[in-house]
Amino acid sequence: MSEDDAASNGDATPGDRGDADRGTAVAVTRIEVPVDTRAPDGTTNAYVLDGLLVDPAARTDALDAAVAEHGSGDAALPSVEAIAATHAHPDHVGAVADYAAMTNATVVAREGHAERFAEAAGVEPDETVAPGDTVGHTAVRVVDTPGHAPDHVAFAAQNSATDPTRSVLCCGDLAVAGGSVAVAAPEGDLSAYLASLERVRDAGYDRLLPGHGPAIDDPATTCDRLIEHRLARERDVVAAIDGGAADLDAVVDGAYEKDLAGVRDLALATVAAHVEKLVAEGRVDEAWRARLADRGFE
Repeated sequence: MSEDDAASNGDATPGDRGDADRGTAVAVTRIEVPVDTRAPDGTTNAYVLDGLLVDPAARTDALDAAVAEHGSGDAALPSVEAIAATHAHPDHVGAVADYAAMTNATVVAREGHAERFAEAAGVEPDETVAPGDTVGHTAVRVVDTPGHAPDHVAFAAQNSATDPTRSVLCCGDLAVAGGSVAVAAPEGDLSAYLASLERVRDAGYDRLLPGHGPAIDDPATTCDRLIEHRLARERDVVAAIDGGAADLDAVVDGAYEKDLAGVRDLALATVAAHVEKLVAEGRVDEAWRARLADRGFE
């Protein structure tokens, strides 16, 4: 969920697959999974991507059917042999243990974050992977995308049978087609998030498959929009501080013009992440470091 509470999901359709007429080389199935969190529209996208199950947020009949279909013997739909999450937030790992038991698939976590993953998912990972690795015996490659969460990764797969430079990216909470992505202290890192968006923008992916909402067919434009949104919010935060705001609540009041009923806590955590970045860059007084700590953000 964004601090704007405005991540539009459009009219995403369960079971969405790559289009054959686009020369798709990887089999992709998307299932919208209802979640009891603050996820946009109350759903998370789970994907079966070339034998990798990504972000099984909850167990549902539709996701059961998709997983079973990929084990049906159809050569175009490889069986699920690995399970991973883009990051270990509850709305992305809720049914990892269930589907690991159902499929006997290898559970994979990001290297250096296995304990965090196990605590969130309720199951120990069988393997860890680092950015640049492929997952199990699949051709899916791990891409480094921290910022929304410290363990955040994305998963890239070739999108053309004839052109190896074309690929899709299952990007979790890096990007959304509409609205914005929350980057909230204490674990959200805005500098890392902006760098991740820039890397993904420059990589030239054909399509982004986000954790919430419809597929993104204009990756570079979307990444630029999200970067500008963050930089605009940063300008608002700096203006509030320069205008005399002496604590985080005052910065929130100065940086947001809209009614924050129901999302003020998220706006506060977002402002804290901006202030952390500004302190690290020496653009605001060091006294803000103590103010962050007083509110539990450092």
